[in-house]
Amino acid sequence: MTAVGERAQGGMSIGSVLDQLRPDFPDITISKIRFLESEGLISPERTPSGYRRFSILDCERLKFVLTAQRDQYLPLKVIKEQLEAIDSGVATLGGDRPASRPRRLGVVPGEVSPDEFQADRDVRISREDLLERADIDDKFLTELIRAGLVTPGPAGFFDDVAVMLAVTAKSMSEFGLEARHLRAFKLAADREAGLIAQIAGPIAKGRDAGARDRAEEVVRELAALSLTLHTCLVKAAVRGAIDH
Repeated sequence: MTAVGERAQGGMSIGSVLDQLRPDFPDITISKIRFLESEGLISPERTPSGYRRFSILDCERLKFVLTAQRDQYLPLKVIKEQLEAIDSGVATLGGDRPASRPRRLGVVPGEVSPDEFQADRDVRISREDLLERADIDDKFLTELIRAGLVTPGPAGFFDDVAVMLAVTAKSMSEFGLEARHLRAFKLAADREAGLIAQIAGPIAKGRDAGARDRAEEVVRELAALSLTLHTCLVKAAVRGAIDH
């Protein structure tokens, strides 16, 4: 039965939902959809025999959630708050139903927005393009690479994150900070990532369904919390330095 026929019969099967989502989200799986359901992000109806039947609204909510995870790296807790605000009428996204593109309502009390970290997974930026986009010279880029702040891919290309790192490093260099000084930030980030991996790793290795999805969600939440903690600690330390 086609997806159109299934809708006419009272909803789509989980296989039809996969077919609709895979063009935009190739990594989507049945276990991922079930995991999102278990977390309360969607509530498909059940047939008397227990099969899930998904409505068009269910599909839109799934697109909303997957887009927020992929493009904004938002934890499910925040996405769920957004959907609840939309459902209650507190927030809208340009229509009666959630759109496929989420609007950030606020994640952490710091100034870092996940929107600023969006990147095209397939982007391939040459060294010359990076130099032009970041407005830096080749010597400075070489210093950033040697310091481990910017890392080219296996084929020698860079991504949008590399451009952002280069732009930020250049701005900091205007205050007298060289690439070697910024190495401390890289080491701190590596330590934070290592701590998160220690927590998420065992979860991902679980044998129960949805283990990897839960691990990915833990990583998102801890990453958001670590950004908040880092921002607060830097603020407190800077204020202390200025006061003294």
